[in-house]
Amino acid sequence: MHISLRGAIFTILLLCGLTSSPLRAAEVSVAVSSDFAAPLERLAPLFRKEGGHTLKVSTGASGKLYAQIRGGAQFDVFLCADEEKPKQLMQDGFAVGGSRFVYATGKLVLWSVQPEYVDEKGAVLNKGNFNMLAIANPIFSPYGVAAKETLTKLTMWNSIQRKLTKGENVTLTYQLAATEKADLALVALSQVMRDGKVISGSSWIIPPGMHQPVRQSAVLLTGAKDPTAAKAFLDFLKSDKAQAVMRGFGYEVP
Repeated sequence: MHISLRGAIFTILLLCGLTSSPLRAAEVSVAVSSDFAAPLERLAPLFRKEGGHTLKVSTGASGKLYAQIRGGAQFDVFLCADEEKPKQLMQDGFAVGGSRFVYATGKLVLWSVQPEYVDEKGAVLNKGNFNMLAIANPIFSPYGVAAKETLTKLTMWNSIQRKLTKGENVTLTYQLAATEKADLALVALSQVMRDGKVISGSSWIIPPGMHQPVRQSAVLLTGAKDPTAAKAFLDFLKSDKAQAVMRGFGYEVP
C-alpha cells in the first residue's frame, strides 16, 4: 500500500502530539485552608504546566470547609490545616482510606503592618502597648488554636480577653491587622512571607514550643469527579518543585 510523504509526516506529527500532551486534562476542585491560598495560587500554574490539569480553588477556615464536605459539598481534594479533620473524614467514608498525608507544617507569626512595632522577641505583647490583638477563631481555625495555646503559654489568655478580636479564618484575621483595625495579629507566616522573607511590617515568628505543631494534611475525597487527576495533584504536592514553593512561604516540608 502506497503512503504519500505528506501523509506520513502528518501521521508522525499526530502521534507526537498524542504522546507529548495529556490525553485528557481535567479540573481538580480543591478545598483549602485560608493560610495556603497564596502558595496554592503560585502552585496552580506549575501543576497545569506539568500535567495539563487546572485547579478550582475554594478557601476558608478548615472547620468550615470540613462541615461543608460532610454536608455534601462537591470537592475532589481537601487541604486542611490540621490532621484530625482529614482522619475523621476517612473514618466516616468521606475520604479515601490511606490517602491522607502531611504536606507541610505551618508556622505562627505575631505581625503588625507598622514597621518596628513588633520586636524580635515579641515583648510588645507583655508590654501591653496595643489596643487590639487579632487571632483566628479557635473553633474553626487550627491557627486560632495555635494562637490560643501561645497566649496560654505566655499566661496571657485570660488577661488579654478585652483586647482580643477573632476573625473567622486567618485571611480575615490578617486583614484586621493590615487595615489597622487591630494593632497586632497572630496569623500564618505564609501570609506575610514570600521567597523566604517577611515582605512588610514587623514580626516575631513564634517558637515551635509555644504551641502544638500545625501539621497540615491533604486527603483525596470519595466524591472526586476525576480521581486520577486529583491523585496527580496530591502527588505533585510531594514533588521537590512544590516543596520549594512551600518553603518560600515559610512552611516546613516533610
